[in-house]
Amino acid sequence: MNAVADTTLSSAETPADAPASESHATPGGALSAGVRLFGWLNLSLLTVFLINNVLTYSFDWPGSDAALAGEGGVLATLQLGAYVVAALLTIGYVIGDASRTLRSDAKIIHNANAFLIRAAFWAVLLIGVVDAAISFLRVEGLLEAVVGPEMTTNLGRPQYRGPMVHVPLIFIGVAIAVVTRTLGFIWLATMIVFAELLIVITRFVFSYEQAFMGDLVRFWYAALFLFASAYTLFEDGHVRVDVFYAGFSPRGKGMVNAVGSILLGLTLSWTIIAIGLGGKAAIINSPVMNFEVSQSGFGMYIKYLMAGFLGLFAVSMMLQFVSYLMEATADYRNEAGRREASGDAAH
Repeated sequence: MNAVADTTLSSAETPADAPASESHATPGGALSAGVRLFGWLNLSLLTVFLINNVLTYSFDWPGSDAALAGEGGVLATLQLGAYVVAALLTIGYVIGDASRTLRSDAKIIHNANAFLIRAAFWAVLLIGVVDAAISFLRVEGLLEAVVGPEMTTNLGRPQYRGPMVHVPLIFIGVAIAVVTRTLGFIWLATMIVFAELLIVITRFVFSYEQAFMGDLVRFWYAALFLFASAYTLFEDGHVRVDVFYAGFSPRGKGMVNAVGSILLGLTLSWTIIAIGLGGKAAIINSPVMNFEVSQSGFGMYIKYLMAGFLGLFAVSMMLQFVSYLMEATADYRNEAGRREASGDAAH
């Protein structure tokens, strides 16, 4: 069962005597180019924004805002200029490869998002297992016998456990995602069930329960809920009230989905990113930069990662909404290869 596996877009053929309203549009056209440009601009500017966010709040660069105010010197100018360069490169890509179809671009973006989420699931699985094991050894007083007194002290500090334990596990998760697609949503859901079952058994049979056990369930469940949202959108698995939509033609559904992707999907994603990463004390930046943990000293040290989940959710949804916008526009233009979503997100 593959987590957000690369999904091939099936091609469809139209009979020669099909009515004009159902004929397939050519790949080019002003609408197609405009949507491709709009979608790729969103993603390229998002990339620059995220890079600048790290440079500004982690490495004390002045920020692009300083350049607009005539301050910050060369570094601020570089950060502001990065937006201009990204926009120009995006325009060059769209104009330089005008023959590329909306569906082909949508597939590229979806596959990139698939890799991002697959890597995130692996990282979450590894961090959950390792951090829970460390917390168990600490609370039972066994950690010192395993790693020694100095390392025990270090592992009790969030500023050490985050960079030295969690970050390497994240890179391992990315490496695993490159070579395999074997971890699916259903497996993470199964791990959540087992973790919750462990709590029930140890609490009611052995009268034993620790804070890290509940932390692990919340950690994995938050990842499942937020990271699976983009794939659920891809499979059209979200709940919607199809009072009128169900009776629309494929072209009408494409128009509704395209407009909704812009007005609702991309707007929501940008809002989360702007608020969550809008400053050093923002709701995502602050806990992540400070490796914030819960008040329970012997729980898991993953609260800052759960704040980061919200940012990753917004990024993955933006990627998927851009892909969805391109697919919807292709449906509106009656381009070949319309994909029928299975509606089953449990792959």
